[in-house]
Amino acid sequence: MKESIFKSYDELPLFLNAEVVGRVLGVSISSAYELMHEKNFPSIRIGNRLIIPKDKFIEWVNAKAER
Repeated sequence: MKESIFKSYDELPLFLNAEVVGRVLGVSISSAYELMHEKNFPSIRIGNRLIIPKDKFIEWVNAKAER
């Protein structure tokens, strides 16, 4: 598993792409893309791009951590 280069949520941009999601979670870009296509993941499609609002990503992580 890759180590995240981010030390806090404050370091994240307002919108995350697959590369940033992969870095934050310590997974490959292809794994990040797979996750971003899941039904309950908070991604937004803009044209061909998938992005995730920072606040929705944090909510998703916290919800997963509560399980």
